[in-house]
Amino acid sequence: MEKIDTEVLGIKIVETLKSIFDPEIPVDIYELGLIYDVFVNEERDVKILMTLTTPNCPVIETLPVEIEEKVKAIDEVRNAEVEITFDPPWTQDMMSEEAKLELGFL
Repeated sequence: MEKIDTEVLGIKIVETLKSIFDPEIPVDIYELGLIYDVFVNEERDVKILMTLTTPNCPVIETLPVEIEEKVKAIDEVRNAEVEITFDPPWTQDMMSEEAKLELGFL
């Protein structure tokens, strides 16, 4: 297996995450601040640590699966895993300026 540039792959993953939208809020999950971390190793395994806006969010079953499928669809990715955490809990402060502007918080 040839070595990959994990930084370049990380950028591709973030671009993919920006194409996934919260079904209730017209902002992508990355700008919304739901993605806490993206780990990529040299074996091309990806682990995404994320949260949801609330622990009883209706997409808790479907959103992680959608994220895994879309990230696995990137050619260089061998495997993808999404881990949900509520520590720290999500707050509006985690949104990007772009998301706050989109939602009228600025």
